[in-house]
Amino acid sequence: MARVRVDAFSISLDGYGAGPHQDLEHPLGLGGTDLHQWLLPTRTLQRALFGREGGTQGVDDEFAARGFHNVGAWILGRNMFGPIRGNWPDSEWKGWWGDSPPYHVAVFVLTHYPRDSIVMEGGTTFHFVTGGIHEALDRAREAAGARDVRIGGGPNTIRQFLRAGLIDELHVAISPVLLGQGEPLFEGIDLRTLGYECVESVASEKATHVVLRRQPSAG
Repeated sequence: MARVRVDAFSISLDGYGAGPHQDLEHPLGLGGTDLHQWLLPTRTLQRALFGREGGTQGVDDEFAARGFHNVGAWILGRNMFGPIRGNWPDSEWKGWWGDSPPYHVAVFVLTHYPRDSIVMEGGTTFHFVTGGIHEALDRAREAAGARDVRIGGGPNTIRQFLRAGLIDELHVAISPVLLGQGEPLFEGIDLRTLGYECVESVASEKATHVVLRRQPSAG
């Protein structure tokens, strides 16, 4: 059965999924890149982001690869597409990811401001959704067919889907860094009451990988 998943989402020891002051030069916020020391060197990310061979293998790469398996569509918050707020000032700017983003499927971007879809290289098409998380999920499920929908973030978007009970499984990589401030992932979220249980926990040198799954009897 197709699932709604969060995969390879990195947080700090103090619970932040992004650092403060995100902008074009700091897309993950100040210090946010440190959250992904486990992920960026992996063979999976080297291929997905740069088209390179090589990269690290082992536990971290296994979790990175799992995140791309059987994904038929993505949902992103607007900040995961780019830091621009308000009306879209420049239709030529097509996001953080360059000409060939690493998604290779339909991507639905949550926003309050309409924009025409953007067809990119490699099979990625960005669609901009103004009707909220339920509309985005309906469209993503239709696009994904029998495959899963992956919620890519950021933290606010994941919290919205968690509160609505729409995420079946969540993989969090806890990185051994402190950010002090930024965007907290679980602020105001009672995961236990929402029906989530830890079903897997594996440590590597650079992260502790935790998988939470919502039990079928929940809500």
